[in-house]
Amino acid sequence: MERLQKKIANSGYCSRRKAEELIKEGKVKVNDIIVTELGHKVDDKDQIKVDDILIEQEQKVYYLLNKPRGVVCTTDDDKNRKIITSLIDTNLRIFPVGRLDYDTTGIILLTNDGELSNLLTHPKNNIEKTYIAKINGKLLPNELMALKKGVIIDNIKTQKARVKIKSYDKKTDTSIIELTITEGRNHQVKKMFERVNHKVLKLKRERFAFLTLDGLASKDYRLLTVKEVKQLYNLGKNTK
Repeated sequence: MERLQKKIANSGYCSRRKAEELIKEGKVKVNDIIVTELGHKVDDKDQIKVDDILIEQEQKVYYLLNKPRGVVCTTDDDKNRKIITSLIDTNLRIFPVGRLDYDTTGIILLTNDGELSNLLTHPKNNIEKTYIAKINGKLLPNELMALKKGVIIDNIKTQKARVKIKSYDKKTDTSIIELTITEGRNHQVKKMFERVNHKVLKLKRERFAFLTLDGLASKDYRLLTVKEVKQLYNLGKNTK
């Protein structure tokens, strides 16, 4: 027996969190009966439908993409902007693991494995993400220390971060900063720099956990290896 939301996520339909939302909204049926209880358990004999679409188990796939600018990290967009799933050549229903802003580039994972997605995005698992930010001005020592210790954004203090000044261009009065965080809050990196009076002019995520963009140009992608998928699962297990 398995919890309904986990079963839906494991089918590749969506992430576990999204599955929980769908259940609460009354959009999920088990054996043609609407279920709104998150603790409801099902087995392989039960027929599950979401919005009257039968859920079936799919082959699990895992992609690493070098996201370009001008792409939204959603599976649909009401503004008719380019969506990230359109960059992957597959007939399977996949979704991004977390999000990058419309104008942010770099590494992002896409999969139909809801369990792994939930593991990698859950705050308690402290998955490291490394960004390279181009900001206006010169980052002062006290500002650097504030970012490392944590700053208040949206009334909540950020967790400790690793921050390194890569370079400063006196002519343009801009700096290149490397920032590693373990959270994934909305617009977090931009808001952190705003908190110390610097605007992010350009932002790229260069590392997700142990994964990098090595060999991938903008818009390029590759499948993760079996070993890499196992390593990602182990990251969550090691934090429990």
